Amino acid sequence: MPSTLNESTDPYCLRPGEATDLLHGHQWRRFVALGDSVVEGMCEPTPGYPDVQWVDRVAAELTAVRPELAYRNLGRRGLRAHQVRATQLAPALAFVPDLALVVCGGNDAFHPAYDAEAVDAELTAMITALREVGADVITVGMFDVSHSPAVPEHLRPGLGERMRRLSAHTADLAERLDTIHVHLTDHPLTADPTLYSTDGRHGSARSDAIATAQTLRTLSRRLPHPGDHEVGGARSGPEPR
Repeated sequence: MPSTLNESTDPYCLRPGEATDLLHGHQWRRFVALGDSVVEGMCEPTPGYPDVQWVDRVAAELTAVRPELAYRNLGRRGLRAHQVRATQLAPALAFVPDLALVVCGGNDAFHPAYDAEAVDAELTAMITALREVGADVITVGMFDVSHSPAVPEHLRPGLGERMRRLSAHTADLAERLDTIHVHLTDHPLTADPTLYSTDGRHGSARSDAIATAQTLRTLSRRLPHPGDHEVGGARSGPEPR
């Protein structure tokens, strides 16, 4: 990464005023996030990028448009998918969200014995329960951390295969369960070493900035925009959620 690159010049980050335009008119009032360390936030500093983790940044931009937004982050590092459901789903439902983010399975996929179907079942249970209380649900296919320079070379092929399997399975669930799906796994920078922390398991402040941009752009596609118009008594363009 060139030394002069920072968030304001990074072509993959938000432009000034873009977040406000993307989220204009959003109606979400209660945002909850469930997951592991990716959700809790392990933002390793990167010069030129704020040390604010991804989900907190998304919440801040939602709040900038709707100041009364209530936000709760339940994410905790080290949890596998079944532990996220066991410890976080009940408090998330009690929060009565209208927007929820669910990200887990990465800790499962770090192990060679990763059981994709078991993780699918946990994600399905959480997504279904959240949608049943009226929440829109965000799911994510994360950056492929096997590209981190801190991952030993001999471990990269197996880890990469499992991370991509997790991403593909999550995308299939998103299609079936109608979630708002943010796909980062095939991002043009997924193999860029500047996106990863020195522990070989998490992201940098740059990756959090890029993930924020992708998340807001994906959320925006679920919102009505000024260019939408009524045709024969029905709205054309994106349907409001």
